[in-house]
Amino acid sequence: MSKEAIKNLKTRLALKSSLAKETLAEFVATFVLIVLGCGCVAQAVLSRGVAGNVVTINIGFALAVTMAVYVAGGVSGGHVNPAITVAMCATGRMAWCKFPLYVCAQLLGAMVGAAAIFGIYYDAFMSFADGKLAVSGPNATAHIFATYPAPFLSIINGFAEQVASTALLIFSLFAICDAKNKGAPHGLEPVAVGLLIFVLACSLGMNSGCAMNPARDLGPRMFTAMAGWGREVFTAGNNWWWVPVVAPMVGGIIGAYTYVLSIEIHHQNQKEDTEQEGETFGKHEPTNSADIRLGSSETSAV
Repeated sequence: MSKEAIKNLKTRLALKSSLAKETLAEFVATFVLIVLGCGCVAQAVLSRGVAGNVVTINIGFALAVTMAVYVAGGVSGGHVNPAITVAMCATGRMAWCKFPLYVCAQLLGAMVGAAAIFGIYYDAFMSFADGKLAVSGPNATAHIFATYPAPFLSIINGFAEQVASTALLIFSLFAICDAKNKGAPHGLEPVAVGLLIFVLACSLGMNSGCAMNPARDLGPRMFTAMAGWGREVFTAGNNWWWVPVVAPMVGGIIGAYTYVLSIEIHHQNQKEDTEQEGETFGKHEPTNSADIRLGSSETSAV
């Protein structure tokens, strides 16, 4: 096929609608997040700790988020997380009309990613416990895909933990992408986001795995319910399933407005920033703080 023919084919296949491009990017990026992130968990669990542990899982998921943001950051912002999307909409950084499309793409991408992991490790799943797909017990494998609470964790404590961890996530993301603050070097924002995910998982992951992402949790959980684990994935942990769906949305809004009210609105205006540009070491070029960017898009994250 000639170069001209290839160019014409690309032109015909290219999406014309910017919203369609953003929606597809969110789907693909969330797929990447789940395949790489849950793949780390699958490798550790199915090998019974021989090929992975909590350290490799935390590092792997952090790098999975980094890769997902690089995949979609320049198109949709690389949200891959409804909590980020709702925070962006709630603070006027993104139109609410995009919200349902972003969230549907994220959920679908997470489900397809979970299906891919199940297919890749199908033989390992079948040999792990003589083909039994368990939600609880020593041979449980459902937690490869979604989070479940520790035995000691109450619903109230778990809800508060998810609100707090997601609020910290969004608060820190806004700081990373705030050009009037120190921010992260252009192009390295996804790396900073990955480091943020790593430290949150290391510090706040013991209770329930620190989901902080409704799509990352609900999408794969829905897949496991259909793939053989059954309805127990929704009833386990005292009907835990709704906590990592609702609490991160609340935490996302809290974290966003906390950053706006405590940091962002107190920035000096653009004229004052320009006058003091040469006096402040490491200050980024002033931009409209209401337009948070990750690469060339709106924002990022888990």
